[in-house]
Amino acid sequence: MTDPLAANRLQALLVRSPVAAAFVSQGQFTVVSEPFNHMFGQGDDHDLGSQPIRAVFVSDASHAAVSERLAAAYQSGQPLNEEVEFVRRDGGRFWGKLSASPLDWQEPKGEALWIVEDVTAARAARLAPTWTAKHDPVTELANRREFERRLSDHVGSRRNEPVTVLWLDLDKFGEIVTGMGNETADHFLYGIGQLLQARVRASDTVARIEKDRFAVLLPDCNQHYAEIVAEKMRSAIAAYRLRWGLHRARVKVSIGVVLLQNSLETPDSVLAAASLACGEAKAAGGDCVRVFVSAGSFEAVAG
Repeated sequence: MTDPLAANRLQALLVRSPVAAAFVSQGQFTVVSEPFNHMFGQGDDHDLGSQPIRAVFVSDASHAAVSERLAAAYQSGQPLNEEVEFVRRDGGRFWGKLSASPLDWQEPKGEALWIVEDVTAARAARLAPTWTAKHDPVTELANRREFERRLSDHVGSRRNEPVTVLWLDLDKFGEIVTGMGNETADHFLYGIGQLLQARVRASDTVARIEKDRFAVLLPDCNQHYAEIVAEKMRSAIAAYRLRWGLHRARVKVSIGVVLLQNSLETPDSVLAAASLACGEAKAAGGDCVRVFVSAGSFEAVAG
């Protein structure tokens, strides 16, 4: 028997939450949130609840293809996380990021939860040549070329404000790739990128430099404040838990900090110094921060 209190709580959550969420069972929507209804052009007098999921797909072929990928993902113990072209009630189309997973992983054919985010504008920007030339496709952060271009604006500058660079290298990330596969690893890298992005200012730049290495450009930031930022990032990554279907993982990070100085005359030399400091952090056992002082000289940062 359904618990009335639990049902009321669920209904209140679906009404008040800004998330476009829906429960799906046997090819039909069972319960949907108000934002989900509004996203698909449903008004107060229309509700997707009890309607077939086919109603939100642009064609029978699209519905069949996504349904097949959903079943395959669930069966392999992973959620489905992809961009899908959907259709609204009035026939208008939009691109949504669909995140779907079973409520009970022991019953992959049972009821599932769908969360949809409208990514039409973000997708258009991402597919533009200027965007793809400057961003990493996995994390959607700046790529190395774009990071070096922005860094070069500060190297050798005669302006007086301090500029600091962080170099981050995930500890033993290869074990996640080996144990869980590239798809799960990419999802993890995206999550780490978003975590880092949330801990910087709008004027800062976070980039994926290569594989499991990231860099952060902090303009108008002295070494003391950069050490605080680095320590917050280290702590946040250590506390981060990846939950991707049946997969669970955690990772730690080594971070190098370098304040731009006259002896570092090129972007490459700045990144090399930050990488050296990061190497010292790894040599100390990882999960720590080291500061580049000069060639062969480093300082530890208290956690």
